[in-house]
Amino acid sequence: MKFYQRFAYYMVGFVIGLFFVALVLSGKDTRCNYFPNARVLNDIRNKPFIYDTEASRRLSEDWVDTIDVKNTLTYGDVDFDKSNKPIDGGKLYVIYGKTTKDKEITLEVINYTDKAVLRNIIKKDN
Repeated sequence: MKFYQRFAYYMVGFVIGLFFVALVLSGKDTRCNYFPNARVLNDIRNKPFIYDTEASRRLSEDWVDTIDVKNTLTYGDVDFDKSNKPIDGGKLYVIYGKTTKDKEITLEVINYTDKAVLRNIIKKDN
């Protein structure tokens, strides 16, 4: 059998395999969160999210919005040196992100087993 015939058989099998993989994975809500940063942020986002009084006071100011908090919880960076510390029956996580106005913010989130509480929002002065 010549090379182009073997290649054609290989490509047919490869395309059929891709079809079955796409068919199996398309109906499921699959995520590939293998890195610690992505796993922590995904865990916090999938729990009921509560704003503490200090965080609510910061949100009433005009420099930060709930969209900034959601974007930080999606695209932010967790500082593991300052995070994963037990506090009030949960664990404290410090997450760095940016606002829509490109200002740097820091979120302090307490992650409980059944909920996540935004404790504070800190604005970094540039």
